[in-house]
Amino acid sequence: MQLIIFEDEAVERFRPLLHLKPIYHLRCGMRSLREKFEFSLKIPVTFHIRRTLEALFREENPTRLVNKIQSEDVLFVNGRAICDEALCSKIESGDFEYNRAYFNGGQVVAFRITPQTLFKDGLPNLVEAKFISERLPVTQVDCTLVSFMWDLIRLHPIEFKREAKREKRFGTNLGNVHPRAVLVNEERIFIDEGAEVKAGAVIDADEGYIYISRNAKILPNAVLMNNVFIGESATVKIGAKIYSNVYIGKASKVGGEVEDSIIEPFANKQHEGFLGHSYISSWCNLGADTSNSDLKNNYSTVRMNVGGKEIDTKMQFLGLLMGEHSKSGINTMFNTGTVVGMSTNIFGAGFPPKNIGSFQWGGSDTGFVRYDLEKALEAARAAMKRRNLTLSAAYETAFRQAYHEETGMRE
Repeated sequence: MQLIIFEDEAVERFRPLLHLKPIYHLRCGMRSLREKFEFSLKIPVTFHIRRTLEALFREENPTRLVNKIQSEDVLFVNGRAICDEALCSKIESGDFEYNRAYFNGGQVVAFRITPQTLFKDGLPNLVEAKFISERLPVTQVDCTLVSFMWDLIRLHPIEFKREAKREKRFGTNLGNVHPRAVLVNEERIFIDEGAEVKAGAVIDADEGYIYISRNAKILPNAVLMNNVFIGESATVKIGAKIYSNVYIGKASKVGGEVEDSIIEPFANKQHEGFLGHSYISSWCNLGADTSNSDLKNNYSTVRMNVGGKEIDTKMQFLGLLMGEHSKSGINTMFNTGTVVGMSTNIFGAGFPPKNIGSFQWGGSDTGFVRYDLEKALEAARAAMKRRNLTLSAAYETAFRQAYHEETGMRE
């Protein structure tokens, strides 16, 4: 049996975060959705991805099978599913029966088929739930799915604790910890090789877990508390306050005050300012004293616009969701439940709108104009060059496609 992790039509609800990556590369807890599958399962994992991202995915994953059928018996599993112990057991034990689909409410979780019988013209760009339910008998199954962007924040503390309890490396210190740093509850702390914890830093796992990856740097007087993941070569700046349930990705640089947030690799929030209950994509840069609100003044739940429809998230705390390569200027203030698209620059006085599209340039006081594609690419190249990375031809093609999708314009 071949296992394929697929993308479905729900990608459209996550579009600001997904122009340059598949949905299973979103992060929640200590790992991405993809990493949860690969960490938990003993069987090989292969991938289905939108055609616009296939070349970029192949470039970044040259040894992985993508959009290829190698078996007449294929189990398709939704890339939005959280691969916890229950789902892992169902996959490996054969509980998903041949020629049957499994749904959670109206969302397709999995289906097992001979692909040629259902997809006569090859794998679709996106799997559609209605197409599957009309062609296969359906069984309802319990499964945790990430259904909306804010679910990444809602499920983040739950996933962090679940994954931390399965992590066997806690209680190990392989790094360089200054004798005047403070480690609290060391059996719940892991510090990898090459990591540095400077004098005056406090690593407090009294009520959670703290994972510091290879070559990460925790600078003097920084405080990390309760369920914090610091990625490889990431930097936590002097005096930073990193509260509970924070993921900081590879090579990101973070300072100020952060809680209940996910910061993808290669992002910058180096300066003072508050970030709470937020999702910041790769290559974003938050200017000095940028802050967001994550709680409304009347303590009501946060409502967000999805596809032109306002939805109650049922969450009292929800901050900023920002697509890749976007930036904020000094002293920018974001309201609760703000969504910023890809490659957008926000600056100026006052609170920006709660919904800012991709490839925008401006602020609440000046209004927004279209960000020129070539200038956006030039800025992206410069940002990546600073990290000794090159913006490849496949990356540029995906970037240009994102511009077309968001603006309807061809360069």
